[in-house]
Amino acid sequence: MQTRCHILLVLAAWLLSGCTTAPTPVQSPVQEVETFTPELKVPSTSDAFLSVSVWADASVVPGLEAMRRSCSTWNAKAADQLLSRRAPWAGTPADWRGFCEALSLVEDEDAARRVIEALAVPVEVRSPDGASRFTGYFEPMIPARRAPVGVFNAAVPGPPADLVQTDNGPSQRLPNGSLRAYPPRKDIRPDAGGVLGYAHPADVFFLQIQGSGRLLFPDGSTVRAAYFAHNGQPFRSTANWLLERGEIGRGEASMQGIKAWMDTAGPDKASEAMNANPRYVFFQELPEGDPDLGPNGAMGVPLTALGSVAVDPSVYPLGLPLVVSTTAPGLGGDWSGLVSAQDTGGAIKGVVRGDIYFGTGD
Repeated sequence: MQTRCHILLVLAAWLLSGCTTAPTPVQSPVQEVETFTPELKVPSTSDAFLSVSVWADASVVPGLEAMRRSCSTWNAKAADQLLSRRAPWAGTPADWRGFCEALSLVEDEDAARRVIEALAVPVEVRSPDGASRFTGYFEPMIPARRAPVGVFNAAVPGPPADLVQTDNGPSQRLPNGSLRAYPPRKDIRPDAGGVLGYAHPADVFFLQIQGSGRLLFPDGSTVRAAYFAHNGQPFRSTANWLLERGEIGRGEASMQGIKAWMDTAGPDKASEAMNANPRYVFFQELPEGDPDLGPNGAMGVPLTALGSVAVDPSVYPLGLPLVVSTTAPGLGGDWSGLVSAQDTGGAIKGVVRGDIYFGTGD
């Protein structure tokens, strides 16, 4: 789902003392790491939240749940360890300790709002080039089979034994021991690393775009197809590829529309369209566990529907609390909410850029 971003705010723990000027970035102890400090517009009053019109209507409860999980992860780190070497301006777990301890004690939304307003200052983030874009993703529930049958003929690929993570990204180890860039989608055997199950080819394709999902088998059992790795190839939009060739119209450029086109076009044309996106994702099978919890994001904690967001980790450290105000057609129009940066994505690049997690299933 593509939406139009209006406002992105960082909830800044470094301003707990009441300082009203932009912070001086902390010097990273690893000199060779490139760092980025976003342009910050810091409020000049102590009642900073009163000047943020979107805050009064912002959804808080899902973000509170997500933020508590982020705090648990931060609390396991050394107190003086930077949350991110690439974003040293965000501070350390010690800087956030009071904020996290207070959030762990609140019992309702009103109390959470009072804590946030008392212990943080909202800092508006502006993209240097003015670009902004927000999208949404979810954990699909996919009908699957243990063996290929009928339309359930595409393998959900497991971890391949020949994939090696190197400083240059994912590589493929050849039989002679040498390494090369991992090949694009069209050159990968889906069953080379084992198979988690079989599903409709379009469902497997969109599972790879979403990054994780649950497989539902006829006996009612489910497993999580959790993200394992990708092949290091760039992500390309199949929807745009189809639009450029006149295969679909703008109104059909959705997951449902593309799947319907694939069913009509036939397997050869469908494969050609899918191969236009060279990015290929592999999965690992995990027990479903608590069905009310989302999959683990890049931060290693379960994602919270409308409380977790994927960000560019070169800009924001994982766990950072943000307030997003955007238009969201799937939520009926304008929407704003507290979220925690708990995931990343290959297409999530930029300062005012995010991918909001919507939950599991339809």
